[in-house]
Amino acid sequence: MSAIHSKIDALLANAVASGDVPGVVAMATDRTELLYSGAYGRRALGADAPMTLDTVVWIASMTKAITGAAAMRLVERGQLQLDAPASAWVPELGAVQVLEGFDAGGVPRLRAPVRPITLRHLLTHTAGYGYPVWSEALARYHEVRDLPSTSTCRHAALLAPLLFDPGERWNYGINIEWVGKMIEAVSGQRLGVYLAEHLFEPLGMTSTAFKINPDMRARLAKVHERAADGRLAAIEFEVPQEPEFELGGGGLYSTAGDYLRFVRMILNNGESSTGARVLAPETVYLMSRNHIGELSVVRMQSCMLNRSNDAEFFPGIVKRWGLTFMINEEVAPTGRSPGGLAWGGLANTYFWIDRKRSVGGVYLTQVLPFADDRSLPLYLEFEKMVYLGKH
Repeated sequence: MSAIHSKIDALLANAVASGDVPGVVAMATDRTELLYSGAYGRRALGADAPMTLDTVVWIASMTKAITGAAAMRLVERGQLQLDAPASAWVPELGAVQVLEGFDAGGVPRLRAPVRPITLRHLLTHTAGYGYPVWSEALARYHEVRDLPSTSTCRHAALLAPLLFDPGERWNYGINIEWVGKMIEAVSGQRLGVYLAEHLFEPLGMTSTAFKINPDMRARLAKVHERAADGRLAAIEFEVPQEPEFELGGGGLYSTAGDYLRFVRMILNNGESSTGARVLAPETVYLMSRNHIGELSVVRMQSCMLNRSNDAEFFPGIVKRWGLTFMINEEVAPTGRSPGGLAWGGLANTYFWIDRKRSVGGVYLTQVLPFADDRSLPLYLEFEKMVYLGKH
């Protein structure tokens, strides 16, 4: 790996110099050792603070895998069940309806789903939920019913309908927000408190939280937005710090080093680097296999281009979904093994976990839109170089 280290350094440094990203942190690990770490650029364009290995960023939907792991901890203890109606723990899920369209007057047409939503549906994004950013129908529904976005962390944001009956297909949506509410219902704790006690503390993730403490804020990077001409500018965005509910699908702030500890735990079958048991080995195995059968992860078509481009990892390769990871069924162009686990966050934060090759990595920047045409290829090139260094 040492031979490729300088090439990764040059890759990241050049990306900053050319304006591809304002700042970037990248790390890779095997089961026991750090393989690469590097930080380049600035936490905010126009400011002096450099991007460092301990820079705090909004990891957005990288939160989902953590919330999923917490839910699976409760499954292995018999406190949650994958295939029982989720309304047993969160009654509101029993009243959710399916959106069939809109009548001539623009009023939504709704009906009851043919089967109940389960935790497995939620963890695999097959419950029927979506996000307005990738669904014109949901965007219209939010407008008609005056619903806020989930980034507001208001309860009303979760009053959206399903787009189809649970179990019919894969569609990326607000599922994990509901999983967070299930964790709270079972544990009797606020989601962030549960995560801190049962995941962050045993893993040594000292800079990961929904609420940004003063120490984290001193190391915080700003989110940037790419204009039509390709230029980046810092914007004022922050997940609400006094939320109505904590966003289990996208509200965490963290560092590359902290998230790498989570990656390493999955590589080590549920055990932390210090020997703390977070999940049972059989639970990690269960999380890491396909749970959607012949359904496939499909391209996410954007209808809000300032927040996301059309997005698909490795077009042409079949992708399935585990609990709660995307799984590539074939060798990826980066070198990632079949069965590799991965996902990302809206501001172009990404991770992968390759249990067959015992390698994983984290890439963090703060750029909108998602699947940015400069940042996403940079991440994939970083991953590819890590595999080249493993030979």
